[in-house]
Amino acid sequence: MRTLLESGRALQQARQQMDALFRVVEPGCLYERPIGERHRMIFYLGHVEAFDWNLMARYALDVPAFHEGFDRLFAFGIDPPPGALPNDAPAEWPALAEVERYRERTRETIDRLLDDIPAQLVHVAVEHRLMHAETFAYILHQLDYGKKVAPRNGTSNGRQTVPRARAAELIEIPAGAANLGLACDGGRFGWDNEFQAHTVEVPAFSITQYKVTNGEYFDFVREGADAPFFWAKRDAGWMFRGMFSEYPLPPDAPVYVTQRQAAAYAEWRGMRLPSEAEYHRAACGAPPSGNLNFRHWDPISVTSDDDGTRRPMQMAGNGWEWTSTVFAPFPGFTPFPFYRNYSEPFFDGAHYVLKGASPLTAECFLRPSFRNWFRPSYPYVYATFRMVKP
Repeated sequence: MRTLLESGRALQQARQQMDALFRVVEPGCLYERPIGERHRMIFYLGHVEAFDWNLMARYALDVPAFHEGFDRLFAFGIDPPPGALPNDAPAEWPALAEVERYRERTRETIDRLLDDIPAQLVHVAVEHRLMHAETFAYILHQLDYGKKVAPRNGTSNGRQTVPRARAAELIEIPAGAANLGLACDGGRFGWDNEFQAHTVEVPAFSITQYKVTNGEYFDFVREGADAPFFWAKRDAGWMFRGMFSEYPLPPDAPVYVTQRQAAAYAEWRGMRLPSEAEYHRAACGAPPSGNLNFRHWDPISVTSDDDGTRRPMQMAGNGWEWTSTVFAPFPGFTPFPFYRNYSEPFFDGAHYVLKGASPLTAECFLRPSFRNWFRPSYPYVYATFRMVKP
């Protein structure tokens, strides 16, 4: 666990990262809803603060509320099933100035009380905010280009990388144990779904060295498959819808697709998606990509991080990786008493595990035990895949 000084510094850095994303939105556009399945953007400005208040001030220290209405309004996000979109109007949300005052008072109070807050709860608040930095970036990605202000590194990505012609090489992974989860007595932070530590025996298999690329997936589209959500067909040809502009589809960048699209492509190629345990076997000792932690906004080539060894590359970074594993509890799972709805509501058989990291994933989530999850048809995630053969 971090020391209190380190936790305070981490909280400030997480706030700065999230604040920078809100500055990307043009003034007056925070009441838009770029993704129909999510709240309007104004919600997220209040949500990360309400979460911190409800967890660290109310739960940990029983500090009296100063705005119970906002504590409730901004408490929970949404994950509606298909066909059940929210239908609220912008006028139903508070004025921006009110939300900003709530944010500032919440931060001032928590900063004053930080020495009395258990380190675990500060760590939860930090990682929760960084998770929302990434998911808010997904929302930003769908906001019209004219309603965003690109920061100085807004066009910085890997488009200058020269694509290489290559075949999808398979790397043999011997049979062995996959070590999943965290030990409760290990002293390391993890979310409730990361516990308990256990091992799974995995038979030998082969896995593609690289994430599947746009160029490879294009053959599938040419055969009649639907184009990925991030592609756009224009008069000049296929384009990639980047964060701040459209540009010609980079053939050697990873393709961002839904879990269903990934599974269908793998089947078309005579392969399948890896399980969570197989991912762990393949990722053990593999170097991460340089495209993470907001270094770039868009994907780079799948070969950009090659180190000359014949092993799976970019197992973390440059795009989350879909697995065939349904999100479910590990043996011995116990929900956090202070955040019971973090994992448990999603053990519904309708979400799949993703592993690795995307360009906009914070480095703290690179620990092998971390588990991400989404619905198999949700298209907005920076999620790609690789394939395995028994």
